[in-house]
Amino acid sequence: MQSTIGGVATSKMLESSCSIARSLGVLGERWTFLVLREAFTGTTRFAQFREALGVAPDVLAARLTTLVDHGVLVREPYQEAGSRPRDEYRLTEAGRALQVTLGALQQWGDRYLPWPAGPTAERRTHDTGRPVHVGFIDDLGHEVAPDNVDTVRTAAFPAKALPTEAFPTEAFPTEAFPTEAFPTKA
Repeated sequence: MQSTIGGVATSKMLESSCSIARSLGVLGERWTFLVLREAFTGTTRFAQFREALGVAPDVLAARLTTLVDHGVLVREPYQEAGSRPRDEYRLTEAGRALQVTLGALQQWGDRYLPWPAGPTAERRTHDTGRPVHVGFIDDLGHEVAPDNVDTVRTAAFPAKALPTEAFPTEAFPTEAFPTEAFPTKA
């Protein structure tokens, strides 16, 4: 069965020139970021993921397969005494790079969809224990405020502007994405 996001085949999304669309082709399915959240906290085994997430086994198997197929996780065989061989799932370099993305999602959720009891996790430095946040960093290593960051289209930008290239208009009406949301520079 072909996997879809918003009615669009993920294989079509993976063929897009837009890196956001391609990323969503791998990461955009429901449960994927929760699987990754668990992987970042040390979960490696299928049964552990199921127990932590309460996800149906077929859905979990599909998410893990997609993440393995696209190099986000790697399967490593293990066998406990008296049991059949099984696989553990470990983050690859590409998977570990998603830590910032997960941090940004959590940071957004903590701010705009706060839990009454407060954040369920905090990110802190290893050496000092100081809190950290996700932000834009320029090529000199300085943090830049989000309102001082422009998205500049390159020659590789899709001829048809997103969302219509990767998503059907009925899933994401174009009026939900005003052109001023994507400023251009001359």
